[in-house]
Parts: sequence; C-alpha cells; structure tokens
Amino acid sequence: MSAPSPLEQFLHAIPKAELHCHLLGTVRRATFTELAQRENAPLTPEEIQAFYTRGEKPVGVLRVLRALDAWLIKQPADLHRLAYEYLQDAAAHNVRYAEFFWNPTGTARESGIAYPRAQSAILAAIDDAQRDFGIIGRLVPSIDREAAPADALEMVQWVIANRDPRVPGIGIDYRENDRPPELFAEAYAAARRAGLRTTAHAGEFGMPWTNVRTAVEDLQVDRIDHGYTVVDNPEFAARCAERGIVFTVVPTNSYYLRTLPPERWALDHPIRRMPGLGLRIHPNTDDPTLHHVDPTRAWLMMSRDFGFGLDDLRGFLVNGIDAAWMDASDKARLRAAWSAEFDTLRAALNPQGNA
Repeated sequence: MSAPSPLEQFLHAIPKAELHCHLLGTVRRATFTELAQRENAPLTPEEIQAFYTRGEKPVGVLRVLRALDAWLIKQPADLHRLAYEYLQDAAAHNVRYAEFFWNPTGTARESGIAYPRAQSAILAAIDDAQRDFGIIGRLVPSIDREAAPADALEMVQWVIANRDPRVPGIGIDYRENDRPPELFAEAYAAARRAGLRTTAHAGEFGMPWTNVRTAVEDLQVDRIDHGYTVVDNPEFAARCAERGIVFTVVPTNSYYLRTLPPERWALDHPIRRMPGLGLRIHPNTDDPTLHHVDPTRAWLMMSRDFGFGLDDLRGFLVNGIDAAWMDASDKARLRAAWSAEFDTLRAALNPQGNA
C-alpha cells in the first residue's frame, strides 16, 4: 500500500462531522464473523465474504443489515459493541461529532430487544466513546419505511417516551421504491409536535425529485439524506437553496456506481451538479465497512472524483456544522474553531495558497 498523499493526509487531519451513517452498516467484518459464529447463524464464510465484497457494480447493502437484525444482534451488549466500535473507527479519522442512524423496529421485532434497553446500550457506548476517544455521538432512531406506517408511529412514540438529549431527532431509511415519504406523514407530525428534529432519505435509488419535495414541504424535515434527484427540477432546487437545506450526500452511493458507466460515473453523478444549483452538501460514509470507505476517503472522493477544490471542501465542513442537531452556541463555536483549524492545515498543505 502506497503512502497517503499530502491531500489525503490533510483530509485525514481536518475536523469532521458525520451526519449520515447507519450503525448496522459500520460493523467490522471480524465482529460480524464473531457474532455469526456465536449465534450459529445460517451464513457460510463465503456468504459473509460476499457481504463485504464490493465489485465494479456494487449491490446494495440492505440484505446485510437485515441479517444483523435477524440473526446476530441478540442482546443489548451487542448494540453497545457496534456503536462503540463505530465511534472508535470514526474518531480515528478525526470525526469529532457523529449523528448515526439506527432502526429500532427491526431491533425490537427481529432481535427481540425492547426499545428502552436498546437505546440505553447505545447511549452507554456514546458516553464510553466520548470518554475514550473524545468523539461526541448522537443517536438518530430511524423509521423502517419497508414496515407499515403504524410501525413508524409506534417507533416515534418509543423515542418520545424515552426522551434523551443524546437522541435529538428521527430519520427514515431503507428502500424508497414504492415507499414514498407521504406514507409516514403522521409519524413525522408526531415527532415535530414532540420537538424532535427530523431528516429523511429521499431522492435515493433514482426515485423522483417529488419525493424530496414531499419530505421538505409536507414532512417539513430539517435536512435531506441523499436527495440526488433534486437536480432534475432546478426550480425546486433553487427553493431548497434559498432555505439553506443541507443534503447529506454519499460519494460511494451504490445506485450510481451500478447504473452509470465507469468512465462517466464521476462526471454524471448528481453530487457534482448540486453545488452549482446553490445546494448545500456535506459528504458522509453511509455504510462505511460495507462500502469500503472511511471518512477520509469520502472527503477525498469529493476532490479527486468530483473535482471540488479546497474552498468547496471548507464550505462542506461548515455545512456539516450548520446541519448538525446541536445548540446554536455550539455551532458558532465549532464554525470558528474548525474553520481556523482547516485554514491552518491548508496553509501547511499549500503554502502558495492555490485552490
């Protein structure tokens, strides 16, 4: 393995927020294998290897996430371990603040761990990781959109009944196909009434830009996860830009790697076009161990593959702070501190001041 380039070293060193990462998509392969062996899961070594193989046309990772709920996570300590290991890995790339998704419906139904016990285990891991690695973690319980809307409302009620400042809001994920955001309007309304922050996966899997509009205008989310098809309607994109909505994008998103030719992938990916429409974006890892990515590489791809310069990256860093679910005073402090740190590292990387 070659030594990291100066740019990679710079991107490793800059302070980062991560706002779009799924807990079950962070599982180390060794941990997955150990849990599978412990539970005598119906998975062969070859199948586990396939879960962690990412070819030229990568498949989605949802089957891996379902396998974890169904077969491997059986006690709160398992959730503690996964969350602690994720935060440890993120902190190693100078992620200092991380909001990560977790689907309580699957944990309750498939793993048999009730919401209060599951949340407590994950929050204990957040506290342990902050003590050991200095990273601040925040949990974002997420609606499983493949389940029924009634299950979504039930999940929100669990969150409300177990309110904790380390659980600032909710999201929604899993396959968007045939499961548009409006199905879950009641759950989102309940979350807003309770003072929870909200985000939603929308415009993923090539689903229409109208799903993004529904999430923004009807569900009234604070930010959008993915949201790529917003570029198909520049007029609506302009409205999102005017409102300052941040889109948490994923450079390793498998849909475009799978559907665009290799020679055109980075040129035609919507991420490249989004800032030109005035949209605020912020890069994230999504499912890092399954996507074979880490926070440093996610930021590197924004430069290497999509052609963004250092001024752009500095803006993305600020976008992440602005989109984070923290107090305004904390945001102001981080904007000043992280921007100054970015500038100091940039000066050492590029003494001539070139972008």
